[in-house]
Amino acid sequence: MTLPATTHIGPVHLIVRDLSRALHFYSTLLGFQEMQRHGETVVLTSGPDRPPRLILTARADAVPKPPRTTGLYHVAIRLPNRQELARVFARLVAHEWRFHGFSDHKVSEAIYLPDPDGNGLELYRDRPRETWPWRGGQVAMRTDPLDVNALLREAQADARPWTGIHPDTDIGHVHLHVRDLDEAEAFYAGVLGLDCTQRDYPGARFFAAGGYHHHVGTNIWAGQGAPPPPPHAVGLRFFTLVVPDAQAVAEIIARAEAANVLETRLNAQAAFLRDQSGNRVLVATDEAAAL
Repeated sequence: MTLPATTHIGPVHLIVRDLSRALHFYSTLLGFQEMQRHGETVVLTSGPDRPPRLILTARADAVPKPPRTTGLYHVAIRLPNRQELARVFARLVAHEWRFHGFSDHKVSEAIYLPDPDGNGLELYRDRPRETWPWRGGQVAMRTDPLDVNALLREAQADARPWTGIHPDTDIGHVHLHVRDLDEAEAFYAGVLGLDCTQRDYPGARFFAAGGYHHHVGTNIWAGQGAPPPPPHAVGLRFFTLVVPDAQAVAEIIARAEAANVLETRLNAQAAFLRDQSGNRVLVATDEAAAL
């Protein structure tokens, strides 16, 4: 049941209230580029000839995501190196954006912030894989302070003009509020086939393919047994798990059907699944995930 090592996170679809306000943040400030527009839905990419990274859909009736509900904790936008992370961080600082926190996880360096609708975001860069700490077959991620002043100094030493986010930026992982960790493991490991890479982080479990630290994080920090948010709340509509093997996708669909978590089969290469906490996942091959 091992997934291909090149399995990764594809487009993440978010619900927002005001499309112009969201695009000011994601395009003007962060530097993503508009790829497609269909009514109140915009598809964003990180550069020419790059696949979709984010999808934003505006709903005028959207309400804030209630506290202590399942759903999105954060979308993690992965920069290709520390210098590019520093450049984006400095740009946000210059525009007086507010931040939730800053962490050195030993596998990565991360900055946490909300988008204009309160959707959680992480901006991060990976440390080299050979430096990641492992213990007993589990990745030993930690949450240590990040030296933000050193990050700003790195940006100040970079004289390049701002032209947008680096084209190699992608979505590294998603982190979700769930109602139960064992239930989440049964879905993300048992049905999707991801490996559980860390179980000893308080109130959380992490899952990945190909030896990555995590493609999906889950936590019960909103409360054991937390309910899902209302369907018209801002937040996650779905995220995409790109599995670059049609047979592996077919096997996931079969397991999802048996576990009663298959929502919609789109075709032989793509299907929507919904975990027991209400989080939706589009499982698709590379071809099916491309919009």
